[in-house]
Amino acid sequence: MCVAVAVLVAGTVWLCASSAGFMEGPYGGYRVQDVDVNKLWTTAGSNGWRASSAPRSYWPSPPAETNGYLRVRCNGGLNQQRSAICNAVVAARIMNATLVLPELDTNSFWRDKSLPGIMSKGKTKKLKAHKIVPPRDAPLSWYTTLALEEMKKYGAIYLTPFSHRLAEDIDDPELQRLRCRVNYHALRFKPHIMKISNEIVNKLRSEGHFMSIHLRFEMDMLAFAGCIDIFTPEEQKILIEYREKNFAKKILVYRDRRIIGKCPLTPEEVGLILRAIGFDNSTRIYLASGEIFGGDRFMSPFRAMFPRLDNHSSVGPEKLEENTRGLAGSAVDYMVCLLSDIFMPTYDGPSNFANNLMGHRLYYGFRTTITPNRKALAPIFMDREEGHVTGFEDRVRLVMFNTHFGGPHKRIHPESFYTNSWPECFCHMNPMNPSDKCPSDDPHDVIGGQLQNEEIEDVDLKTTDNIESTTQIEETMI
Repeated sequence: MCVAVAVLVAGTVWLCASSAGFMEGPYGGYRVQDVDVNKLWTTAGSNGWRASSAPRSYWPSPPAETNGYLRVRCNGGLNQQRSAICNAVVAARIMNATLVLPELDTNSFWRDKSLPGIMSKGKTKKLKAHKIVPPRDAPLSWYTTLALEEMKKYGAIYLTPFSHRLAEDIDDPELQRLRCRVNYHALRFKPHIMKISNEIVNKLRSEGHFMSIHLRFEMDMLAFAGCIDIFTPEEQKILIEYREKNFAKKILVYRDRRIIGKCPLTPEEVGLILRAIGFDNSTRIYLASGEIFGGDRFMSPFRAMFPRLDNHSSVGPEKLEENTRGLAGSAVDYMVCLLSDIFMPTYDGPSNFANNLMGHRLYYGFRTTITPNRKALAPIFMDREEGHVTGFEDRVRLVMFNTHFGGPHKRIHPESFYTNSWPECFCHMNPMNPSDKCPSDDPHDVIGGQLQNEEIEDVDLKTTDNIESTTQIEETMI
């Protein structure tokens, strides 16, 4: 798997609060109908906030003596495994353990299962890791007690599966910043992924601004959500069989699910939202998605409203290797969405791709993100389907402009830390609270400058020295 990331930060933010159809921000207050959609293509002043995951207090190097070896198996998709790696680094840090290169699903050449031999009674004995299934969202105390005791007993432990096995809410802000250093600085995609992504972004930008949309209208998500009534009997059968095979048994009523915002937006609904906001048919859109379930029957209305659609296959400079198309394609989609002027997730729910991207864009300069409130929009769309179209676009705009557009905002459960690492992984240039002050010698400046170059130019050997020097700084921080 090509893990990784890049991050630039030089920040800007659109702080947006809305009440009764009014939006407050750096541009003042005005009625929704007077909003200039062109302002969504840019970012406003950050009010002094910028991304920073450098330690704010004494961060000692790990002790010379390790308590043992930690192996983990990162299961799930690309972004779920990414989060698991970040969690594994935190777990190893608090246990004072040596982290063995994590095992990644669907990537056999990363499966480094080697552990060093140990001396016992004058002989070298192979060290075997004791297998443990960690509880979901385990607290730090589980790792520093039960897991650590087993590690000291056996010399090595193997945690599998390891996705979502460390609680996201941690009271220690330094450990949260460690997560950000791993996620946004240490992890990065392989050069050929960055090269393809940059070429796509440059091509799209050559004609002006472009928007990326994660269209999560795919079989697995529709089956998971239980939103099947809009499909043909044959398609419903496919979804029901997929759900029975892959998810827990549960009676789900389509209308009930939809009214609480649990159904993914249809492509047509996405188009209607964009048109209501004020985007016209000249808007260039990059689609990040798998195969749209129901095919052209659902895509045609969206394409009629917004014909300038692209994906990594249509605009990419080269075809991705067939045997890695899914994984490599997801990595390219991630980077193009990260660098796009506007990003719109259509189903954030359990989507690790959308959630991680929103957090990355927040860290990467508060880039504009349009996040539909599906629960608030559901009755509006349902009224429209019943023929009540009066005031439809005004109602949609009232919902859509009552959001923060990717600006800093308080994290409220169930929002993930990986979706919103503010304020732990941010600092203020002139803070009212001393704990928010930006640290000196912040390597963010080095990394941000380097990533800015990577966004503009193709990755080549000339950047190797800079990458190595930056990596050395990151390693000392981790």
